[in-house]
Amino acid sequence: MEIVILAVIIAVVVIGALGGLVVGSRRKKQLPEPPPATPDITAPPAEPHVGDEAETPRDETRRTIEEVDLPDGGTATVEEPPVVEELEIPQIEVPEPTAGRLVRLRARLSRSQNALGKGLLTLLSREHLDEDTWEEIEDTLLTADVGVQPTQELVERLRERVKVLGTRTPEELRTLLREELITLVGPDMDREVKTEPATSKPGIVMVVGVNGTGKTTTTGKLARVLVADGRSVVLGAADTFRAAAADQLQTWGERVGAHTVRGPEGGDPASVAFDAVKEGKEMGSDVVLIDTAGRLHTKTGLMDELGKVKRVVEKHAPLDEVLLVLDATTGQNGLIQARVFAEVVNITGIVLTKLDGTAKGGIVVAVQRELGVPVKLIGLGEGADDLAPFEPAAFVDALIGE
Repeated sequence: MEIVILAVIIAVVVIGALGGLVVGSRRKKQLPEPPPATPDITAPPAEPHVGDEAETPRDETRRTIEEVDLPDGGTATVEEPPVVEELEIPQIEVPEPTAGRLVRLRARLSRSQNALGKGLLTLLSREHLDEDTWEEIEDTLLTADVGVQPTQELVERLRERVKVLGTRTPEELRTLLREELITLVGPDMDREVKTEPATSKPGIVMVVGVNGTGKTTTTGKLARVLVADGRSVVLGAADTFRAAAADQLQTWGERVGAHTVRGPEGGDPASVAFDAVKEGKEMGSDVVLIDTAGRLHTKTGLMDELGKVKRVVEKHAPLDEVLLVLDATTGQNGLIQARVFAEVVNITGIVLTKLDGTAKGGIVVAVQRELGVPVKLIGLGEGADDLAPFEPAAFVDALIGE
């Protein structure tokens, strides 16, 4: 009996101990973690001020201006603003006076004398002038592009005068040939470029010609000739088909202070010519020079357009001068060009370019006979002042030499 009671007491004690352990473990799980002794407080980020970078300011050591090492011996380098280049204003040139210009260019013109002047003097100086010699004289004149009819006339006059002269010294032959060539060239023709209209200013000059004859350059050089004579000039860039033709003409004008009227590339040339004459009137200019397109004379449509330019210009005032520019080196082909242009517009004067070097001086005679109009200007080189008024006596002197 006592053993049973002892067993019961032991069982109760064990059960009670187990219950206490379960309750203790539950209490430990429910209790929160104790707070730290000193809480960590994070400060809010600082707001950036105006001009500061958007980051937290840092403590930095500050230095005065005396403590900062400056380049170039302690002087601060200040960047200078870039220099703006001023637009270059074209300088106005003073062209050479036209009086006696052909005489000054005589050396260049005389380069072509071998084909005509010296050849004729050599043949005429022979002791016996037989038929073979006269045929050689004819061939020399024809080779120099004098033309068949003028050649026959000149040879006949030379034959007669040589018979009358009898003896033939070099000086007598030179005088004889000079007189006959001057007569052949036509000393009595009016070679003045008409730039003074009978009614009111400006005088209107239209320049025509085929491609490659130097037409635009001649127009610019003619402006220099007129400015040298004290005239005010307006240029009309009516060659709207050739690229940069208007730029080229404007450059010539700027050199001598001439105003240039131009239109869009590929535009209506008649409109540009009309505006040029209109502005010339408004500005009170003395002369308007109109540079037309260097059209091929074989293209009928383009030639018709040249006639249109002429008609439109004449709505302002009649043309005072129509100058045909011919390349002196083209010979008889130049005469064909001259005929076609004369049918479209009333040619009043001729400008012969490239009359130096290998050119043949006889073309002066041939083209005048073909058109019945005088050669008024000749070009003798690439220089700006190498365009000269044509003077028959100076021209012949250059051909036959001293």
